[in-house]
Amino acid sequence: MWTGVVCGLVAGAMWGMVFIVPELLSAFSPVELAVGRYTAYGALALGLMLPRLRGLFGRLERSHYAALLRHALAGNIVYYMLLALGVKLAGVAPTSLIIGVLPIAVTLMGRKDHGAVALRSLALPLLVVAAGIACINIDVFQHARAINADLGRTLLGLACATGALLCWSWYTIDNARFLKRNAHFTSAEWSALYGLASGAIAVLIGLAGLAVFHGDITGAGAAASGRDWTVFWVTNTLLALGASVIGNHLWNIASRRVPVTLSGQLILFETLFALLYGFILAHQTPRPLELAAVCLLIVGVVWAVRVHAMEDAPAVAA
Repeated sequence: MWTGVVCGLVAGAMWGMVFIVPELLSAFSPVELAVGRYTAYGALALGLMLPRLRGLFGRLERSHYAALLRHALAGNIVYYMLLALGVKLAGVAPTSLIIGVLPIAVTLMGRKDHGAVALRSLALPLLVVAAGIACINIDVFQHARAINADLGRTLLGLACATGALLCWSWYTIDNARFLKRNAHFTSAEWSALYGLASGAIAVLIGLAGLAVFHGDITGAGAAASGRDWTVFWVTNTLLALGASVIGNHLWNIASRRVPVTLSGQLILFETLFALLYGFILAHQTPRPLELAAVCLLIVGVVWAVRVHAMEDAPAVAA
């Protein structure tokens, strides 16, 4: 189990980068960011798997193609568009901490899966996590009033973050169940196929945008200030390599090695690293409620891991 926990931690460190890229590439729209990232991911996956691609496609069945389509949309394309829009409208910290609700959502959705720990055993850790989430929501609205921010814009950003949360909650459960049912695909193979599917969808979206807007996939204006396409592609390629290729591969390993209820807790590493990167980028320290939220989330995760370890110990001893 502990190998899965470590893989989940490193995957979280890689995934935390996705929250700061919309800030670094603020001149580009969420659609452009998603198309750039997943086109790069698809190209990397194609290069890595090219020698084995024919054999892989020969093992795919209709149900596998359906899984790739729904995972690419829910876990990648739609999720990242909503996340990027949430960051642009509400900021890195609020968006990342809304995504931090994932442990509660995933735990509740996966409560009947094999190996899941009873909810009564996780009640206190989940309450600690919920307290952390309450802290960040209070802080968001207090800060918005203090700086006279557009409340409607902030609410729309939080709604987008909530939409991203729902996409990822469903994807996490469905992907974990799929991997446990289909052990004939290695974690690396499924991650590569997932990348190819995401890349193909991203290319189609990009081509449709180019056809409709004649060179600007969102109609935002190709000459807009700060739209450096070299920086755009370098940043998205690095993000695709770290967060998508390496991060997804490590997460697939973790998904096979830990119960679904614990995988939900491990996703909080993404939130914590996103906060860390966001504070570094903004050259600021967390406000008191943000710091309280971080501490509560860390306590909740560590507590949940200990609960699962204690539940797992008798089975190992037997």
